Amino acid sequence: MSILYTNNNKRNRQAWLKKTLADIPSGSRILDAGAGELRKKPLCDHLEYVSQDLCQYDGKGDGLGLQKGQWDTTRIDLVCDINAIPEPDASFDAILCSEVLEHIPDPLKALDEFSRLLKPAGKLILTAPFSSLVHFAPQHFCTGFSRYWYEHQLPMRGFEIEELSPNGDWFAYCQQELMRLGSVARRYGDKTWPLAFGLMILGALYFKIRRGKRADDLACFGWHCVAIKK
Repeated sequence: MSILYTNNNKRNRQAWLKKTLADIPSGSRILDAGAGELRKKPLCDHLEYVSQDLCQYDGKGDGLGLQKGQWDTTRIDLVCDINAIPEPDASFDAILCSEVLEHIPDPLKALDEFSRLLKPAGKLILTAPFSSLVHFAPQHFCTGFSRYWYEHQLPMRGFEIEELSPNGDWFAYCQQELMRLGSVARRYGDKTWPLAFGLMILGALYFKIRRGKRADDLACFGWHCVAIKK
């Protein structure tokens, strides 16, 4: 399975975040909103890093969908609702919110809070899934954050989009899900699951030799966004 499948979604996102965070001037104060287990903290060593999380997910959730098993948020600085962060207006030079919006019942309120917390010309760094499986349930509320969502919602809150780039495309997403087919079929009791691994091998060959245009206008893993507060 590991030979066939590599997590391009996570790898692409991590590379983009590393580059984007490195561009923030040293000493800037950054909020990592929904920081979880502080996976992004090492990318912020040159910054004054502040983490926030609600700290209600325990790794097991309701036992449905994809769960982590264990989840440690004991090192979070600000334990609070992402829509009501106890910091003054214009407290941060930058805000990072990566793969969090799908876990917020009302993500628009979070955008309002980010606008309040950012200084003028402050940088908002967002990633969220366009297509994702249910994970961290029951704290999983939405998906489908398209480029049009960013282009509509961010200017309404005083942001100017500096970058909006797709992570993968429809073909990459199909490849990811096909490479999961065998394990998912087995997990849900499909007695023909060995056939799924055969399809995975054929699929791996197809995606290796495939040539053609990108299809990010149809779907992608998600969008990488940098927006500046006016």
